[in-house]
Amino acid sequence: MTRHARFTIDADVAPQVTACYLRVAGEECAFVEAHTAHALPRLLAALAAGGKRPEDVRWVVVTHAHLDHAAGAGALLAACPRATLLAHPRAAKNLIDPANLVRGATEVYGEERFRRLYGHVTPVPRERVRELVDGETFDLGGATLTAWHTSGHAYHHMVIDDPATETVYTGDTFGLVYPGLQAHGLFAMPSTSPTGFNADLARKSLDKVLSLGERFVCPTHFGAHEGALAIAAQVRRFVDRAGQWVEEAAQGDESMQDMEACLRSAWWGAIAEEAPRFGAAERALLEQDVELNAKGLAYVATARRAELAARA
Repeated sequence: MTRHARFTIDADVAPQVTACYLRVAGEECAFVEAHTAHALPRLLAALAAGGKRPEDVRWVVVTHAHLDHAAGAGALLAACPRATLLAHPRAAKNLIDPANLVRGATEVYGEERFRRLYGHVTPVPRERVRELVDGETFDLGGATLTAWHTSGHAYHHMVIDDPATETVYTGDTFGLVYPGLQAHGLFAMPSTSPTGFNADLARKSLDKVLSLGERFVCPTHFGAHEGALAIAAQVRRFVDRAGQWVEEAAQGDESMQDMEACLRSAWWGAIAEEAPRFGAAERALLEQDVELNAKGLAYVATARRAELAARA
């Protein structure tokens, strides 16, 4: 009988913030998410700890092209000579030529911080990429896994349904579920980082994951979780708020800077409602996400404002 197993790899410098998953099926392996080139030693160490070689890796799967999920894909493929990258068609394009991703992230973080966070982003060879359309399947050691496109966080996002392990690898579709925020009860919130947030599509994507009926959801941030219904319900409450904030900001006349400040305040207020017992440690863990979430909503609100002005 084929042995099916899933292992969580703590891929980031900060503990339990960003996960990659090693999926083993008999003699074959796959990585779900690649994180950054900085994570490569951890991924290869996990492979060796499982008694596997880089030559045993058949697939490297990325849920979307954001750099905390996919910046290391080129480096990982170089280390795993038989592996093929599986990605959403829009994500594949950006990983084959990552110049726009690098440029956008550098504008957000600055050159020095970008290099510290993401290192060098190696382009993925076109001939080693397979694009997955919505509902397309792929085989791993006798198991059949299915890719489902799930917009809302990014337009090039997909989740992977893995019935053999009762798992859906959700990327950012099911939000951020950091272990360090669970001491006072469940806490899950969406990532609305630039530039693809869409509240309606985010809700549909939550519903899609729930419809798959698997026991576990594995968000990239972080680890395997049961209780998908409760996670989805809390993420949905935040998504509903965020959608409303976007519409309100779009109808105002604030500058981008003032809009971001207002949205940061709104996020912290909503977090306090959902998690009134959070203290300094939890706030510190969420600081960067709140900053990025505010930037993402301000970007969408600005685009929405232009759309409304064009209609007037």
